This record gives sequence, structure tokens and C-alpha cells, in this order.
Amino acid sequence: MNSFRFAGLAASALAIGLAGCATTPASPPPSSSEQPAASSYLIGPGDTLNVFVYRAPELSAQALPVRPDGRISLPLVPDIEAAGRSPTELARALEAQLKAYVREPNVTVMVQSFIGQPNRQIRVIGEATQPMAIPYREGLSLLDVMIGARGLTRYAAGNRAEIIRRPPNGAATEVIPVRLDDLLRSGDISQDVAMRPGDTLVIPQGWF
Repeated sequence: MNSFRFAGLAASALAIGLAGCATTPASPPPSSSEQPAASSYLIGPGDTLNVFVYRAPELSAQALPVRPDGRISLPLVPDIEAAGRSPTELARALEAQLKAYVREPNVTVMVQSFIGQPNRQIRVIGEATQPMAIPYREGLSLLDVMIGARGLTRYAAGNRAEIIRRPPNGAATEVIPVRLDDLLRSGDISQDVAMRPGDTLVIPQGWF
């Protein structure tokens, strides 16, 4: 009797445990609205594109420059706006144009070299070893910019440098003092600030 009684109790406990597991709701997967959206790169004048038309190599192009007016030219598509579009958007626009000549065209656009739209470029002027404009990317910092500009000239007054920031919504221009000598020569990482699209870094000359 004891063995039957023990078996019955064990079966009851197992049933209760399974019922508890069944009633525990599984965590729902995060919705697409909760996941961070990847920012799409927008093509700008001066970018170089590779355009591949599937099964139509005569319509494809390598190292195709985006003209200063933001347009590109391809066989059968002599003039199309590229600047301000993502590579995917440009590919779909090219497919729409090619449908008049090619059955079910399949186009892929890849950016070979990046400059980006003017209002998203970071500009470095003044006493940088290599004054330049570089495309903005997520997470770009002042130190990244100075590495790209190859540091300061011997005449730079790095601790009097400024970031000129023009908000896109038309708000007042912001001037942010930065101490480049402390950042680059003393290793003071507290001077490393996040850059934003359209920032201009001005590095003045020292007084001698």
C-alpha cells in the first residue's frame, strides 16, 4: 500500500508541476518598434558607386562617381538623382527606369567610397595636419576626427579650438570650446566629445 500511495503522490506532484509550467506565459519576442532601427547611409555628391544589374553586365557600372549636381548616368538611364537616397532606394529607382527596356530588372547599388551629404559631413579647418571633410557615422568622436586629420600642426593653438554646431532645426548656432592639446598630447580623454552631423572643427593658429 505504501508503494502505491507514494506513486500516487509522485504522479500528483508531477501533474501540478507540469500545470504550473503550462500556465507560465513565455516572454514575447521584442517587437520591431522596440529594436533600434539601423540608420541608412544617404548617398552624396562625390561618392563613388558600383551598380550591378543582374544578368545585364552591359548596363552595370564600376566606380561610378556621383556628380556635383547629385546625379549619375548609366546606359539607358542617362540622368537620375542619386544624392539623398540610400543605396537600396537608388536601386529601386533604377529598376523602375529599366523596366521599359529589361524584363524584371534586378539592381544592386554599393557605395565604394564615401563622402556623404554636405549637411552630414564633419569639416576640419585651420591648423590640422590635413584639413578635411569626412562623412559622419554613428559614434564618431572628436578623437576619431583628429586621427583622420592626422593631428595638429606645430603652429596650432589646440586648446583654443572650437566646434561650430548648427542644429538642423534652425536653432541658434552653438560654439563648443575643446582642448585638443590636452586630448592629443596629454591623453585627457575627458576632452573627447561626440560629434554630430554638420559639425565644423576650427583649429586656430597660436600667437608667436
